[in-house]
Amino acid sequence: MSEPFDIHDHRHQMKQLRESSDTGLYDNRDGVSCPVCAAAFDRLFILRGRTQQFPENDGARFCLLNQDDGVYLFRH
Repeated sequence: MSEPFDIHDHRHQMKQLRESSDTGLYDNRDGVSCPVCAAAFDRLFILRGRTQQFPENDGARFCLLNQDDGVYLFRH
C-alpha cells in the first residue's frame, strides 16, 4: 500500500490551476512522483465529492489513489 499523499507537502512544487469545495486541479512543476506507480505525473486532480463527470479521455495514462480526504487522479 502506498504512503498517503498530502498536497500541502508538495504545494511549493505544484501550481494550483482550479479549486472548489469538491475538486482541485494542480500542475506538477517539479517532477513530483506518483505515489501509486512512482513515475512523475503531469497533473493532479483531487475529487472530494461523491461523484464527478470527466470529459472525453485523450488517451493519457492515469493512476488513482483513494484516501480518506478524497480520490486523487494523477495524469501521466
